Amino acid sequence: MRIGLPRALLYHYYYPLWKSLFEQLGVEIVISDITSKQLVQEGVKVTVPEICLPIKIFNGHIINLLSKEVDYIFIPRFIGVESGKWFCPKFIGLPELADYTIDGVKSKILTVDIQGKKESTCEWTNYRPLCEALQVTPKELKKALKTAERVWQHFRDCCKQGFTIEEAEKMCSEDMRGSERTAHHTHDITLGVLGYVYNVYDPFVSMDIIKKLHGMNVRVITFEMLDEKRIHEKFKRKSKNLYWTFTDKIYGAAVELMENHQIDGLIHITAFGCGPDSIVGKMMELDSEKFKKPFMTIRVDEHTGESHLLTRIEAFVDMIKRQKISERRRELA
Repeated sequence: MRIGLPRALLYHYYYPLWKSLFEQLGVEIVISDITSKQLVQEGVKVTVPEICLPIKIFNGHIINLLSKEVDYIFIPRFIGVESGKWFCPKFIGLPELADYTIDGVKSKILTVDIQGKKESTCEWTNYRPLCEALQVTPKELKKALKTAERVWQHFRDCCKQGFTIEEAEKMCSEDMRGSERTAHHTHDITLGVLGYVYNVYDPFVSMDIIKKLHGMNVRVITFEMLDEKRIHEKFKRKSKNLYWTFTDKIYGAAVELMENHQIDGLIHITAFGCGPDSIVGKMMELDSEKFKKPFMTIRVDEHTGESHLLTRIEAFVDMIKRQKISERRRELA
């Protein structure tokens, strides 16, 4: 049996878990191609214009998988993994969205409802529908989930040590040690790069911003590298709960980084048409004025050009470097 995984949305956060789970259940995994302009255009053609870019990209990946002769396409319905917090409505209705948008996908959708109080999502009742679809016993499913949860926790531990998601995934798959990592040991400045994982780590949306920043001798901190307990503490200071799980994480990470004197500035990557980001983005902008921290928003849609993005990043980094040089000169005077 061949199951397709769209290389989009929360694939960038849960791929190590899903890979471990399905491989233990004897399933061949087929991953959609890396996001390209052509793939995005395929998604744009079938998607209503008003919806956000990540969903258009997701639909492009579904179409890509349909051409790969898979038996199923895994499209989980993310409802909530924390008490009192929910996912964006598009995640809650994702299987139906794919069904009513893309011809020929209905019979191939394999879905589960992800709802509970564990970010790992590994409560076995979430995945119970897989027993019938994959012809496995509850015992086999529970055993596979335990192993998959250990793999995912290892992945998250690697992220918290300062590895990017791509590096952490490689460490999990190859059982690499931290000392084997190819890293940028020297850096001129440190920036927080904030955004949902499917914006920061999709090469089309972010245009490989982390690699570009590393090439400028910039150390990058993203929300998944931070301690979850410290981020959670930031939630308590807010006058209003944002209700969306990953939006809360990003805002908590923003406050944590703004309070950190070692962080020289922040970049927020957002996709055009994102409702939650329209709120949290403004909150971060106001906080940056309060903390006197350089802040830049990069808003991407399917028409954004790479040269435009690179010019803005270079100017932002250069401004901060010049500011640091001026501060050092004043200290020495």
